[in-house]
Amino acid sequence: MSKMDLSPGSEARKRRLSALSIAPEGDMTALWSAWTEVHGEPAFTQLRAPEIGTVMVRGRAGAVGAPFNLGEITVTRASVQLASGVVGHGYVQGRSKTLALRVALIDALAEDGQGADIEASFIEPLERDRGGKRAARDKKAAKTKVEFFTMVRGEG
Repeated sequence: MSKMDLSPGSEARKRRLSALSIAPEGDMTALWSAWTEVHGEPAFTQLRAPEIGTVMVRGRAGAVGAPFNLGEITVTRASVQLASGVVGHGYVQGRSKTLALRVALIDALAEDGQGADIEASFIEPLERDRGGKRAARDKKAAKTKVEFFTMVRGEG
């Protein structure tokens, strides 16, 4: 799979695609249903039908060592073009063609001038939920934390 073309300097787009690419499918389905109730289904054509492939995941020992190939993960990608001509891309971890297509549509809608609505309807809820899950996981892990200390025996 080739690298996705993100408009140069588009930090908002990178953030948006990052949040969408790891969103749970159930959450995305609920958010998409709410969006289409208000805005309707967007008219689009598929430039790249959803397809499943793999990508190599790289790692570093201790986050500082030399990079090494950790293994492959399955990803699904799709590209769409809205009736206005704006193109959107979607890459998701896993094998969900529906999710990849929705991510591509959301990306295209945001690039088509609906960025603020997309931010409020998708990105903020997904990031808030992810932050809440992370805080709960950290709290659970903190309960198992063990403090180690060393006592020095005096000579004399």
